Amino acid sequence: MAKPTILVMGDSLSAAYQMAPHNGWVSLLESKLKKDFPQATVINSSIVGDTSGGGLRRLPAQLIKHRPDIVLIELGGNDGLRGLPTATIKSNLQKMIELCLSHQAKVVLLGMRLPPNYGAAYTQQFVNNYQELSKAYSLPLVPFFLENVALKPDLMLEDRIHPSAQAQPILVDNVWPILEPVLAPYR
Repeated sequence: MAKPTILVMGDSLSAAYQMAPHNGWVSLLESKLKKDFPQATVINSSIVGDTSGGGLRRLPAQLIKHRPDIVLIELGGNDGLRGLPTATIKSNLQKMIELCLSHQAKVVLLGMRLPPNYGAAYTQQFVNNYQELSKAYSLPLVPFFLENVALKPDLMLEDRIHPSAQAQPILVDNVWPILEPVLAPYR
């Protein structure tokens, strides 16, 4: 039986921010995987506050060390919240994708959205980055990682940026339908 290794490159949304690591969506995903893929390995290389640039700097060593079959890229949100140029964010994500592909790793993009107070043009181009990269590289895309969570105050921490422990199963549900077909060869 094939043993898929999944690497998660993310920020606080994937780093189980302000909760026990086993309550975070990445750990919950690993538990879910164990049913159908008992030999699956999930490596969570997510860092609170990380940006697409930080992920890009860290990625080469992670690819060499872990040799993942699949990489989930959940980055860009902190760049957007800091108002970094969308072209820079896209370039960093594109370089990450190309690095993964050069290491024969499949990539799943976890898309993000920004609050409307960043302006319509900026927020739309931010969302477009994920869609354009998904299309250009024929990558599976979770359109909005925080779907069914972000606008529900009871599922968010007081900062209204980070999902609570109660929201973590929903995040797994957002990722699973996109990830499951990528896992098909490992059945």
